This record gives sequence, structure tokens and C-alpha cells, in this order.
Amino acid sequence: MYVVGDGQVIEATPDGEPYGPNDAQLDLSNGIPRFYIMQLKGRSLKFSSITHHANVTQCLGSIGGDVWYLGVAKPSIVGSGPSSDPVHCPDIVQAKCGHFYVPPGVDEVQGFRISGPKFIKLNVGTWHAGPLFTVEKMDFYNLELSNTNEVDHTTHYFNKKNGVTFLMED
Repeated sequence: MYVVGDGQVIEATPDGEPYGPNDAQLDLSNGIPRFYIMQLKGRSLKFSSITHHANVTQCLGSIGGDVWYLGVAKPSIVGSGPSSDPVHCPDIVQAKCGHFYVPPGVDEVQGFRISGPKFIKLNVGTWHAGPLFTVEKMDFYNLELSNTNEVDHTTHYFNKKNGVTFLMED
């Protein structure tokens, strides 16, 4: 198992091996899990926004093991209460879905190239941009909650807040 930003790279293990640290350490306790295949088109290696989910781990992998890229930054969710008060801590933002977070810094974003038969497990709150790729379209499997994109989707716009667009190098 490899650690990526704040998550794991999961690779094949022999059938029958018991559950352990090489398996995705999932948290799907806040809703109904959704495992589906998503087809993405026209994704360049540029991104200017990054997203996190505050209630679920997420797994992404390309079908066929083709090369793809992911930008990530560590989670920055903070608790509620007086220490989360934007008056006392001006960097803290309240998401539309209710939780509090500190937007990721430009220098906190890391880019990763993923290839072969593996998938990426993102921990709760991990900021991510992608999947990104150079071909016209790719299919990915995605494990999250059934309502993640409706009720647990917070985005930071680097282009608006920092005047920055990231470019992954192939």
C-alpha cells in the first residue's frame, strides 16, 4: 500500500488474503454506498478548482488501467464551535452543506500519475481534482455515497481566489 496525499493506492492482492492494511480503509457509514462506472470526456491535464467530500471516503480507478492523473491536497475540515467562528479565524469557511473548512493553499496541491491495475482511495475531506487524462474519453469506477454529489460536494476555485490554474505534465 502506498499513501497518496491523504489516501491510499490499492493494488492487487492474492485471492483469499484476509482484510488488512493493504485494503482500502473505507468509511461509508453516513449513507448508502454507490459503486458505479462513470464515463468522462474531454478532461485535459489542467485544473483550476478542487473538491472535497466531508462525509465519505471515495475510491477512483480507471477501467483498463490506463494512465490518468489526480491533483490532491490534504483534508482541511475543522470542527464546529467558537474555534470555527470566521470572526476569530478569518481563513475558515462554512460550506453550503454545513461543515467548516480552511481552503487549501496553492502550495499544498500535489499531482499524481496513476497507471495500471490499481485504484486510489481518498480519505474523508481529501481535496481532489480529476480524474484528468489526455485521451478523448475514459471510464472510471467510483465508490462514494448515493447522494455525495448532491449533498456533500464542496469546491474551492483557485482561479477566482488565487488566480491560479494547475497543469499536470504528461
